Amino acid sequence: MTARSIRGMAAATLAGSLALTAACSNPGGTGAGSGGPKDSAVVGIAYEPETLSPLLGYGKDGNSKIFDGLLAFDTDMRLKPALAAALPEVSQDGLTYTYKLRKGVTFSDGAPFTAKDVVFTYRTVLDPKTNNPSRTELDALKSVEAVGDDTVVFRLAYPYAPFAERTVLAIAPEHVAGKQDVNTGAFTTRPIGTGPYVLTDWSKGEKLSFKANPTYWGGAPEVKKFTMAIIKDDDVRATRLRAGDLDGAILPPNLAAGFKGDKARKTYAAKTYDYRTVTLPTHNEVTGDTAVRRALDVAVDRQAMVDKILEGAGKPAYGPVPTDSEWFAKGTERRHDLDAAKKILDEAGWKPGADGVRVKDGVRAEFPLWYLSGDKLRQDHALAYASDAKKAGIAVKTQGGTWEVIEPRMKTDAVLAGGGSPGDPDFDQYLLLTSRLAGDGFNNMAWYDNKAVDKALEDGRRTNDTVKRRAAYSVVQRELVKNPGYTFLTHIDHLYVVNDDWDGLTTQTEPHDHGLASGPWWNVEAWKPKGGAEKAER
Repeated sequence: MTARSIRGMAAATLAGSLALTAACSNPGGTGAGSGGPKDSAVVGIAYEPETLSPLLGYGKDGNSKIFDGLLAFDTDMRLKPALAAALPEVSQDGLTYTYKLRKGVTFSDGAPFTAKDVVFTYRTVLDPKTNNPSRTELDALKSVEAVGDDTVVFRLAYPYAPFAERTVLAIAPEHVAGKQDVNTGAFTTRPIGTGPYVLTDWSKGEKLSFKANPTYWGGAPEVKKFTMAIIKDDDVRATRLRAGDLDGAILPPNLAAGFKGDKARKTYAAKTYDYRTVTLPTHNEVTGDTAVRRALDVAVDRQAMVDKILEGAGKPAYGPVPTDSEWFAKGTERRHDLDAAKKILDEAGWKPGADGVRVKDGVRAEFPLWYLSGDKLRQDHALAYASDAKKAGIAVKTQGGTWEVIEPRMKTDAVLAGGGSPGDPDFDQYLLLTSRLAGDGFNNMAWYDNKAVDKALEDGRRTNDTVKRRAAYSVVQRELVKNPGYTFLTHIDHLYVVNDDWDGLTTQTEPHDHGLASGPWWNVEAWKPKGGAEKAER
């Protein structure tokens, strides 16, 4: 799991989620059947951020709602100008990126946006004193400078092919954030940006509330009030959607299926890079054994998980790169083969004990596997994984907990984790696998240490040559077959059920992080209320 995937996923209590404001079947405030336009929406998401500061990682992948980056992704994940007036000019050697800025943009407090805000943001992110877990994503950046108020020049230490994609990073205002402690100041929870929405309230564990920014450079949104309800329990989210408390929600496949015949709602399926994986900590005497890792890799029945847990809404995962990606290394698929798993363990000296659990040198082949409480998909994956492992003679003890309980145990205990980032292969592999980030929060949770992988990851991010990059990432994926520090299980399609009250809803190819930045509300500022009278209250 990478820093982007779960950093700051504070657990929302069930009591908190139920305490959210009463029914929002007509959150625009116009009475049912009044004929007034619907100008508000409330959606249910599973996680909330730890911070809303771009300087600490929020909005680094775009769609932050409060902020903008220099660039943004469109529906098809192509880069388009945002705070920049055009795509960057790139030098022939790939080391200099020049951005001309959009004129007339202001922050929501009325202050003008200029090049100095861009320079401040990037320099602060790169400052070692800033608690940004994703700093290594900008390792290639050597310097950033302003040329007047409307030009920014980035200089790289080495050619980094996806650098332009990194400039979707949300930009913070120097005149506000620069006058506070970057790690603890009020800006972390009461931010000011240039985006289409302004934060009006953040009730931790319950909701984030936004209002439309009337001076937004892209035009004032027609959805005037937008609320994200933090509801970590999948069943509760579905129940509240059905009751009319929510206008939309992300749901696991089995719960989304319950709305299939509902003509008042639409289901949106988003393709993703989102995977579920089991960390196999190097510092555990069982999971640190390469033979155990290899055996688990072929003992698991990935297709059964796709069919039974995801109800077909996904595909088997053999690493962080989805099998339909151009960067996937063909031939690294692992076939479910229980006999092969048993043979690997037999040959490595793991012999079945009296109770069927294997033993080697007095050590039982057993280990704990944690999953996030209330997350049904993770729980189901964990239980299926434990069942498959048991057939090979490995005892996996599943247990739910909050991240506050799980994180201190990650060095030795396995975790049913999630991660994945669309786009460049550097995004979804470097933070997950490089040994230099072992134990760095949610980066490299398994403490994976493979010198061949380390070298290939560096080779892949230090060249613009596509052929060389493809070869490097092929090495990474093939090394994961030889020594899998994680058991990758599935790549998951995200399903959203939303009231059919607006036009303009679409989905992008999504990362693991499917809360504030993703879902059909990735472009809520472009939604248009459907004409006619309001739908009857549900």
